[in-house]
Amino acid sequence: MKQGGTPPSGKWVGNPQGGVKTPEPLILPNPTARFADAAYRLKALAAGHPTAEWLMFMATLSEAQHAAATTLAPLPAIDRSLVDRSVAGRMPPLAADGHHRNSAWRDGLAMLLDGLDAPSLRAPAREAVDKLRSAPTDAIEDLADDFLRGSVSSGDVGATLYVAAALQVYFTRLAGSLDASALRLLPQRGLCPCCGSTAVSGVITASGDAPGIRYLYCSLCSTAWNHTRAICITCESTRHVSLKEIEGGPGIVKAETCDDCQTYAKMIYQAKDTKADPYADDLATLDLDIMVGEAGWARHAPNPMLLIG
Repeated sequence: MKQGGTPPSGKWVGNPQGGVKTPEPLILPNPTARFADAAYRLKALAAGHPTAEWLMFMATLSEAQHAAATTLAPLPAIDRSLVDRSVAGRMPPLAADGHHRNSAWRDGLAMLLDGLDAPSLRAPAREAVDKLRSAPTDAIEDLADDFLRGSVSSGDVGATLYVAAALQVYFTRLAGSLDASALRLLPQRGLCPCCGSTAVSGVITASGDAPGIRYLYCSLCSTAWNHTRAICITCESTRHVSLKEIEGGPGIVKAETCDDCQTYAKMIYQAKDTKADPYADDLATLDLDIMVGEAGWARHAPNPMLLIG
């Protein structure tokens, strides 16, 4: 492994995150592009990859998410007064563990399951899909609650993957409908200002007048928010933070480790690849997770799409 490193340099063209002297505090997701971008990148990364079959499966799942995100009826408008009260109280307005879900999220789940080619699925995945199709509404809602509270039982892992994917669609659509100017970063900067979830990865921009800005990407609602670099996103320490990467690799994805809390988070450098995606590139670099994990660091937070990895 390599350790240390300097911020990348380069020019990034066409990325809305860059090109400003003062970084936007947060960037709301675009539901019409979020999942399509991940699917496209996953297919590109799958070519010649040791886990190509799994990455292609995840690309198919992302395509099903895209179909649900772009064809479902619009969700009811969010009460602006609720947003204002949450922001005033330094709380996320779409708090994942307290938000009262609209039943429309299950319509997304049904569409997502229909978008998967069941005959081509391996037996465990097919069994999970069949289990969800026959499950009563209360059981599905319980699975959603368990996932959002981080208490998924081992027997429900397979089915919960699809529930998590549907919840990503639902919360991404909700977050995309908010007014960014009405939102504020949370006191706990490592948590999403929209839903309070943890980040799946960070992206170091390479664009415009302010290259090298770090944005964390929410694992649930896909919101991106600015976070100062060289600060641990878990414990906010600055003393023993360093970067590690696989020797001889392309340097697109690195692990930012903290010796104070013994955690790490992945950082993706756009200067190394303009097509890098915070969700797809995380899934395609499990070898980095393994190496850093074997060296003694625990991941800052899981990627929901790794439930059956």
